[in-house]
Amino acid sequence: MTDGTPPIRLLYIDDDRGLSRLVQKELGRHGYEVTLAVDGDAGVAALDDGEFDVCALDHYMPGRDGLDVLPDLLHRPAPPPVVYVTGAQEGRIAVAALRAGASDYVIKDVSEDFTALLRSALEDALLRRRLERENELAQEEVRLARDRAETMLREVNHRVGNSLQLVSTFISLQLRHLVNEGARDALREAQARIEAVAHVHRRLYTSGDMETVDMQAYLDGLVDELAKSLGPDTTSPRIVLQASPLRVSTDQAVSLGVVVTELVTNAVKYAYAPGQTGEIRVILAPDADGRRAILTVEDDGPGLGDGLPKGTGLGGKIIAAMASGLRSAVEFDGAHKGVRAHLAFDL
Repeated sequence: MTDGTPPIRLLYIDDDRGLSRLVQKELGRHGYEVTLAVDGDAGVAALDDGEFDVCALDHYMPGRDGLDVLPDLLHRPAPPPVVYVTGAQEGRIAVAALRAGASDYVIKDVSEDFTALLRSALEDALLRRRLERENELAQEEVRLARDRAETMLREVNHRVGNSLQLVSTFISLQLRHLVNEGARDALREAQARIEAVAHVHRRLYTSGDMETVDMQAYLDGLVDELAKSLGPDTTSPRIVLQASPLRVSTDQAVSLGVVVTELVTNAVKYAYAPGQTGEIRVILAPDADGRRAILTVEDDGPGLGDGLPKGTGLGGKIIAAMASGLRSAVEFDGAHKGVRAHLAFDL
């Protein structure tokens, strides 16, 4: 044992006093501080009174054998590893001890090899325990780092959501001072796009999952906001949602939310004449094999006419950009009476 190195505290439980003293003498030369206990009850009492790095437990002892004592040694907070000592022909007992929680076993005899084998088993048990504790500490550090990252990400989403909401409020204030209806419509559309993104961030910081978004809940809130902002009166088209409970990544949710906003906004503007009621349906469902999902936005209006959606073209560019981010494209069903847009994407 080198100077300054603390001794290894060994509790040796064995009723064989001669062998116990041999173990105490031989292991003492190798940096062990050996405490002897003559039976299981004395060993349990010693463990209750002091701290030990490792234990060695004999099988045959008066009163209770080692298998009866082993649970009392192990069923305590942070117990030391236990090396079981048994006879040469007692493999069944050794296996039972290992199953009960012993770290290792050593065949008991009176030769010099016994103390060497015992020391090797004790050191192996101590090494495994040290590695286990280092692994537990590493896992705990990873967990704490993950929790800190999730907390920071939740705070970022909270702040982004609040900032986007502030921008939306500024737009609402600006709308009150505009008389040009074209400018008002443009600002309303910009506000709806901002709200689509802000709604994703609000979902993220109120959810326990920082990586995925529940599209059923997200679209339900988004459609409700679109209905209030784009069609506030009873004569406006009714927006109907049919969404399966799918989870997608944050980036996918942002892209899908913007696509829904653009398609619904276009349908509100062009699908029905002023004062004419009707439905705008938003449908999200997985395909047959469950690997992809299909987003559909449809109405029962006059259709595309020349095959292209009406508008300034900005909405179409935004839709194409969002669909490209999903590695997909929006397709229009020419056979449908009104406008039916499909967007298929990978889950």
